[in-house]
Parts: sequence; C-alpha cells; structure tokens
Amino acid sequence: MRKKLTNIVAAALTACLLVTGSAAAPTEKGTVLWEDPVQVGLAYGSSALVNANLENNTDYGEGYRLGYFDEDLAFHELGRTQPSMTQITMIKTQNTWVSGSSYSLSDNGGAVIGCYHIQLPGTYDNFDQAKEAAEEYEDGFPAWISGSYQARVGAYTTNEEAEAARSQLGLEDCTILGTSSYGVNVTLTGTTTILFQFDGGAELALGVLPDVTGADEVRTWFKGYRYYGGFRYERISGGNITVVNIVDLETYIKGVIPYEMSNNWPLEALKVQAVCARSYAYNNIVSQKHSKYHFDVCNTTDCQAYHGAGSEISTYQANERTDQAVDETAGEYARYNGKIIEAFYSSSHGGASESVANVWGSSLTTYPYLCGVEDPYEQEIADRNSYSSWSTDYTTKELTDRLQSYGYGVGTTVESLSVTYSDLGNVIVIVAHYANGQSSTFKPTNIRSVFGVPSIRFAVNAPLGEGTEAGETPGINGSGPLDQQGSYSVISGTGTVTSVDGEDLYAVSGTGKVEPVAGSGGSGSSGSGNVAGTTVEVSADHYTFNGAGFGHQLGMSQYGAYAMVELGFSYEEIIAFYYPGVVVK
Repeated sequence: MRKKLTNIVAAALTACLLVTGSAAAPTEKGTVLWEDPVQVGLAYGSSALVNANLENNTDYGEGYRLGYFDEDLAFHELGRTQPSMTQITMIKTQNTWVSGSSYSLSDNGGAVIGCYHIQLPGTYDNFDQAKEAAEEYEDGFPAWISGSYQARVGAYTTNEEAEAARSQLGLEDCTILGTSSYGVNVTLTGTTTILFQFDGGAELALGVLPDVTGADEVRTWFKGYRYYGGFRYERISGGNITVVNIVDLETYIKGVIPYEMSNNWPLEALKVQAVCARSYAYNNIVSQKHSKYHFDVCNTTDCQAYHGAGSEISTYQANERTDQAVDETAGEYARYNGKIIEAFYSSSHGGASESVANVWGSSLTTYPYLCGVEDPYEQEIADRNSYSSWSTDYTTKELTDRLQSYGYGVGTTVESLSVTYSDLGNVIVIVAHYANGQSSTFKPTNIRSVFGVPSIRFAVNAPLGEGTEAGETPGINGSGPLDQQGSYSVISGTGTVTSVDGEDLYAVSGTGKVEPVAGSGGSGSSGSGNVAGTTVEVSADHYTFNGAGFGHQLGMSQYGAYAMVELGFSYEEIIAFYYPGVVVK
C-alpha cells in the first residue's frame, strides 16, 4: 500500500528524476534527426523483452529525452530526465517484479510494479504540469495516454489494493485505471520508481533519445553493446517489447562492418565489405522483409550482424579503420545495369562460389551477377582462415541418427549417399538411400544444416580435390554467351586491368565453365575438373565429409577479398570479380 509523501529524502529523489520546464506539448511537426534513417531490430519476435535497459555510455551523452517517432521517424519530445539519470528501464505496463537486475512477470521475491494506478482529476497542457501535480504524492508520475498528459499515483497489483490506497490518500473522487496492452513504463533501473508512462495505442510507440546535454557524439549501452541514435519500444499486438535502434544509413553501415569482417583487416577489404553491406541493406529495406515487426533490418546474420559501436572488447568494436572504410565509400553501391544488386557474401568459398540457381533455385536472368566464379585467391591466406579445410565424420549410425533428428529416414538406416557436383565443384544435391529402399533428397538450402557441414564444398570419404574440385584453367570472369561478349580485359595480380586481344584466351561463363573465347584459338576445357556435374556414389560404414569454406557460397568471399587486397586489387576490382558485370557507383 502506498502512502502520501512524508519522507523529504524520497521527495528530493523524485524531484531529481525528471526535469521541470523542459518539454512542451507535442507539436504537429517533430524534429527530423536523420536524412536517411534506418530502423534496426535489436529484440523482436521470440526475443522481444519484458524489460529493456539503457545506460549512458560515460562521456558520450547524459540523460534521456522521452517521446515518440512519427511515421516519418521525426521525433516528438514529451519529457526528459535530468542529466544525472544514467540508467532507465522500459517495462510492460503489467505486474512486474524487480529483484536487483532481474525482472519477472511472476513473483521473484523482489518488489513489484503493479498495473493499477490512481489517476488524478483532469488532463494537463504539458509534461511539466502533469509532473508537478504527480509530485504531490509518493510514487506519483506523469503519463501521456493517447495524446493527453495525465498525472497518476501508485502502481498496485490489484484493483482492491488500489481502492484501499485511494481511500487512505483521500482521493475517493479519483479513478482507478491502467493502460491498454500497448502501454510501457519508463522506470529507474533496478527499482519500482516509475518516471513516465506512455500509451500511444497501436499507432504510436515510446521513443527514447539518449542525452539532454547536446553532446556531439552520443552512445548508449543496450545488452552489452553501445549504440548510436535513438530507440523505440513497441508492444506489437500487446506482446513483449520490440526494441528498435534508429540511426542514419551510414552510421548503420559503421555498425555492421566490424562484425561481418574483422576490424584489423586491410582498409581495402573493409571497403569491399562496406559497399556490399550498404547494397545488401538497401535491398532489405526496399523489400520490407521485417515489416511485420515494424523495422527495416535486423541485427543478426539473417540480415547482417550489427552491434553499433561494439562492446568493451577492442577486437569486437568499430574503430578508425572500419569507420574510414565507410566514410571513403559513402553513398557507393554495387550495381548491375544501374540497379543495386543483392550483394550476398559469406566467410569463404574454399575454391569457388556457386550459381544462385543451384543454391537457392533463383533465376540467373534475375541475378546474372550471382553466377558463381572459380576463386584461386583464398588459398593465399589459408593459414589465417580456420575453415580453409575442415572435416566432419559420422559412423553410419551417427549419420542415420542425425538425419532422423530432422525427420528423414525414420525407422530405417542409411545405406549410401549419392553426391552430385556442379560445374564449379560444389555439392548441389545429396540423395540419402535407405535400407528400406526409400530415399531423401537434399539441396544446398538444407545440406549444411542437415549434414552439419560448414559449406557445400566437400568430398565424402575422399580428400577434397580428388575428382570434386573445380579446375584451375585460367580465364576471365564474364556473363552471357562467350561469342557475344565483344571485348575482354584481364585483371592482373597487381590489380591492373588490361584489354587483351590475343590467342589462347579463355573465359569463365555464367554457368562456371571455362571455354575458349570465339576466335581466340583456345582448345577449351571444362571449369570443373574431371567430375564436373557428375554424381559420386558413396557406401561405407562411416562417412567423412572433407571440405573447405564457410557459408552459403554466394557472391563475395570475405577471406578471398582479404587475399585479393594483399595481391594488389582495389575494392572496385574485387567486387567486379565476385559479381561479374557489376560496377561500384
């Protein structure tokens, strides 16, 4: 039960939490903060939160502005904290127990923030008036409910408890109520003190902008990482809190580069990553991939890894080099015929990327630049890549058990595998044959997960490269029929691009085959060694997958880009190599 304010210390604490005279009523037009804003999901769906903590990064801004972002992501300020308020926690407006740093919707032995409140009469013109009225009572707080400023008292777990408090406080004429299922409380971290309550219904979500001091650079801790920009807290369909970080596009790219490529890698390689990440982000934003969660891109590898300025670990944060790579490529995209490409990339290919037609069944007409290329460069830095070679071994029983755990071959055992290779030497089909005469067919979309392998470049019960690896015939990467290409250029190991018009000239086609250029006099050779496009049958009491590479095998190889930089290639040339026909513009 809450009592009227009697403790002067408590009064002083409450008074310091929120600034008086700092915020006006919301205006029709909010403050535009970013020219090209990006909304990044940090917690959503199954990872949405009961409580979401923020903490000012020391020396990078103090205090918090509270309000909401409109549909154009302009910010409307409703109130703010004192600069001394460094830690706040957003929680759902339902009974929540707080024990130290632990928050729970069931009794965890701590104090409770209830969802029933006493509402003081009337509404107020602005935040300051509401706060002043609320400060007359212990545990009073200002609220903004569906466009109106209100003053509320207490946070009770039941209506009966609220009624008893109302009687004791002499507030019988006041109403007892809560918020809708969209409400969010802003609290002092680790306490039951409510600083502000927000309920904008289904249309508006709570927005928080760290810093009230006007600092030039603001960074804020959230779940172990420091982020620039602002935050939005939304209870989609009344659920847990979806947390979204809102920043400008180039700042977002700076928060991607050091987590998709090590921050100590060469600058030119980081520039490759910056252009690819920017292009990939553009298409994710346009496609509205995460529209049901109300943001543009997520912070996981489902989109791109993103952790803002990073953690306290120096090797896992943005630095001057990664920021420089973004700044020096600002606004640049990888384009094919003027259109920004789907710049897929992965850690390493192990010798060749693969056609998107074989990996995802997509059309090469739609994605001509994802045709797959032989990659001789990764091997130059094999000693730095832990996935330059790998091996995964199963007994027949272990492999049977693994397949059955995914729902394949239940009630029988594996008898043999048929492994089919593309022209570039990557595995594009595996058929598991069972003792009962049935079989299961696997494509690159599930080969890695089902068989527990890092890539689709491997041999089974044989060393990689013996009848499975793409050939090493030198050539020029291109697309389209070879006799229609017209003119040709060679990219040298130093990165020099030279036009050629000689004999014995070969080109790598969009299907990955190495063929003589029409009229050059070349004799021709398959780009896949002596087993290109063939199927290998394997039957034994064990199955050893010997492979190389890590990832989905599409587009740019990050380790390959690193190696090409050391050989003198520029970031534009590296992108042109991995995405034939693409230019940086």
